[in-house]
Amino acid sequence: MNYFIKIKNNKSGFTLIETIVTIFIFGILMLGTTLMLKDILTNSRQQSKGISNTDQARRIAANFVNEIRNCEYGVNGAYPINQADDTQIVFFSTAPDGNGTVSRVRYYMSNGILYKGITDPTGSPLSYNTNNEIITPIFSSLSLGTNPLFYYYDGNYDGSTNPLAQPVNINQIKFVKINLIVLKQDTLNSTNTTTINAGAAMRNLKTNLGN
Repeated sequence: MNYFIKIKNNKSGFTLIETIVTIFIFGILMLGTTLMLKDILTNSRQQSKGISNTDQARRIAANFVNEIRNCEYGVNGAYPINQADDTQIVFFSTAPDGNGTVSRVRYYMSNGILYKGITDPTGSPLSYNTNNEIITPIFSSLSLGTNPLFYYYDGNYDGSTNPLAQPVNINQIKFVKINLIVLKQDTLNSTNTTTINAGAAMRNLKTNLGN
């Protein structure tokens, strides 16, 4: 007797719909993971940039303090402070070159960027030709709003005295302060800021002020 054994194949695969659904779900998971990683990396870069901005602002403030502290008469006899506005200051100092040369130093802000200009004396007799000024952008993450970049004080400044009102009489200035309001993150709508301010008395003009 012949026996025919019918073997039923129970092995089955994914249907087309199941495959599409699986790919769709996998795609959503991958997209979510990618966006999450992007946010993490973006936030990390922004925080790093914010720290970098603060450190750079501190260096700028420290340089400014050193320069204003060493403010003195220009080689052409010009008064140590040449201009003292809310967003621009021009003075003479030996600090920028570090070689004893009295340079004309200009700090000013334009379109949210802080610039520094240096003019060394030339000619005979020595004078300051502003056509030779070397201008360098030194900071681009300021958020001053209506706040002044520079504050000026007379010889009675004790740390809490109100600054001199504009227009300032340059002959009254004995202490100058720089005020840097820095964006913590360089993003289009960022409003978080930190403030770095520092100041110094001009050694050659101070009266009762300390260093």
